[in-house]
Amino acid sequence: MTSPGSKKVVTGEGSEKNVSGNLGKVSFSGDLNDSGSSSLSSGGEGGTFECSGWVYHLGVNKIGHEYCNLRFLFIRGKYVEMYKRDPHENPEIKPIRRGVIGPTMMVEELGRRKVNHGDVYVIRFYNRLDESKKGEIACATAGEALKWVEAFEEAKQQAEYALSRGGSTRTKLSMEANINLEGHRPRVRRYAYGLKKLIRIGQGPETLLRQSSTLVNDVRGDGFYEGGDNGDAIEAHQWKCVRTINGVRIFEDVANFKAGRGVLVKAVAVVEANADSVFEVLLNIDKQQRYEWDAVTGDSEKIDSYEGHYDVIYCVYDPKYLSRIFCRWQSKRDFIFSRQWVRGQDGTYTILQFPAVHKKRPPKSGYKRTDITPSTWEIRSLKKRSDAETPSCLVTHMLEIHSKRWCKWKRTSYSKFEKTIPYALLLQVAGLKEYIGANPAFKYETSATVIQSKLPDVSNGEYVDEELEEQFYDATDSSSDEEESDEDDDEQDNKEIKVKLKNVSWAIASLSLKRPKAPGASNVLDTSVDPVSIDPSQFQGSLRKGNGDKDSNCWNSPSGMGFMIRGKTYLKDNAKVMGGEPLLTLVSVDWFKVDKAEDNIALHPKCLVQSDLGKKLPFILVINLQVPAKPNYSLVLYYAADRPVSKSSSLGKFVDGSDSYRDARFKLIPSIVQGYWMVKRAVGTKACLLGKAVTCKYLRQDNFLEIDVDIGSSAVARSVIGLVLGYVTSLIVDLAILIEGKEETDLPEYILGTVRLNRIELDSAVSLEV
Repeated sequence: MTSPGSKKVVTGEGSEKNVSGNLGKVSFSGDLNDSGSSSLSSGGEGGTFECSGWVYHLGVNKIGHEYCNLRFLFIRGKYVEMYKRDPHENPEIKPIRRGVIGPTMMVEELGRRKVNHGDVYVIRFYNRLDESKKGEIACATAGEALKWVEAFEEAKQQAEYALSRGGSTRTKLSMEANINLEGHRPRVRRYAYGLKKLIRIGQGPETLLRQSSTLVNDVRGDGFYEGGDNGDAIEAHQWKCVRTINGVRIFEDVANFKAGRGVLVKAVAVVEANADSVFEVLLNIDKQQRYEWDAVTGDSEKIDSYEGHYDVIYCVYDPKYLSRIFCRWQSKRDFIFSRQWVRGQDGTYTILQFPAVHKKRPPKSGYKRTDITPSTWEIRSLKKRSDAETPSCLVTHMLEIHSKRWCKWKRTSYSKFEKTIPYALLLQVAGLKEYIGANPAFKYETSATVIQSKLPDVSNGEYVDEELEEQFYDATDSSSDEEESDEDDDEQDNKEIKVKLKNVSWAIASLSLKRPKAPGASNVLDTSVDPVSIDPSQFQGSLRKGNGDKDSNCWNSPSGMGFMIRGKTYLKDNAKVMGGEPLLTLVSVDWFKVDKAEDNIALHPKCLVQSDLGKKLPFILVINLQVPAKPNYSLVLYYAADRPVSKSSSLGKFVDGSDSYRDARFKLIPSIVQGYWMVKRAVGTKACLLGKAVTCKYLRQDNFLEIDVDIGSSAVARSVIGLVLGYVTSLIVDLAILIEGKEETDLPEYILGTVRLNRIELDSAVSLEV
């Protein structure tokens, strides 16, 4: 019998072997900051970022066959190499693919995909200037995929850093974009070998070789993870513990409780395993594993999936276990629900579950179709006190229950409620905790193995290999790979470094304070210039300004006090402070409908920026949020400054900086002030670096900077915005825009601007005349 930490695989010849789930390895050289992550600025000439581990290389060869090959990927500075075996253990081996991670390379996480009867998490690479240059790799878990994305983003910053140094490095990097040296074996020979391999595999079952790379998280030192356990926007929930069952606390939200309506409840427990492992257990619908902890969805079948982050599940259950009244002749019950999951930039997983219908599973004879209660899962890693401590995470399962039954059970332990599906859903947390606790392999986390690379030293940023490919997406281009598969398996140790988080719930008590000025905003605008008068009533957008929260289909500009931002000492203690008044004034909002995503709206002749009043303003920040739908929409926010921006300030560096500099600092904090609780959980309140989550384009001209945010460029963002649009007419949404402070000179942070969107009506959008 195989332990839960290992995987049984079938090789091309049909023989079986067990493979441990921890095979990754990371090598890192360079300076470390206080958090233990790599720091590009401090590395300078003395160190180069390195990261390596096992991945799957996906693609289609020239005769149309898909392949999924296990490969060892090695990132070193701005260079990447792909091997068939670990080069640390096989120093004589040569890479089969090489490439440069250039500034124009984009990285997108595509989510979960079934490959050769197994599920993997896919990462796509492409050139934003030429999307025909692309490639894909995949990882065994969502956590590994995110760490690889972070590693590639770090390598891109190394490339930008090399360019900024000028001289020979600038010349060399520019030349590399045009170099196309031969880095592979002759094409005819490799094509013939690949054909032989395909014929051989076709004679038997082809099973995905699942190996975990489990990278050590040494890839970020610039605040990519957001501090704050409870989010960066203040919420009004007041949770009260009403029961403790099998070590699981059950809470109700007493702040929003109203008699006669549903009550929001949640079950919370600490599970001794990392968040990635718990997430994989929750998503796994294997019947044998599910039977050990889940009384509700044990008999499950996946009937459909979409875009890697959304699937539809069909379940059957026996009513004798979950029915208040049991009769021998009762028919079986079945239900269908959808699952939608998101992994935040802080590593927290959120899973949304809704009742659903699907044409593949219509109601059938002998089964009574029922609806499952909508619910959400949240899995958040907890900080380890020491390296020897077992990793753990906080698991929360939240749902809405009819208030009458809930109150009766809470007062008298109403036994009939304990035979209902909502109660069984709450107790899923207890079952999950006990199942993982009974399987030590989920708890086990080995220490990191640091490798001293035997390959040539590149600490000075210059790569001496003569056989360098052009770009990494060329190195993984599916049209040029007919590689032979390997059957060599290696077991490597791993270690996951947690980022220090800090609780910010204390800030709720400060909401009654007077609205302060924006902290850290002094000297951002040029005080040597007299301010101009800004009257928002003189600017007319297609979406009108509202007269309070009861108004609909309008906008307002709230205070920044509902948001938590980095304080002066954040780099030392992760402390956050309440935001103050926005630095910039929101003067107008446009709500457009368009056939396709429109960039450079500020150049439109009828845009506010091109008006006489707009040209007189010292500076305008234009935020164009491109919403994917049918039709597409653009929400355009115009923020004005009464003085020119100081060139030496953090805003000045952002306005005139490079695209990669802006991507690493452009931050948005969302908050659903009023609306359906499931939408609140989906959107969350965590700050998001938009340039890392979706594609952002920048246009700097005259007195303005336009940022075009393509929400549709991310499968995760598309799924979340699709949910939001379904309830948008009942939502009040707050957004805060700011520049992330990564250095002491940039702290404390200050809020650039805010907007409150009150119950927006999609039909009110006006056409943008081209």
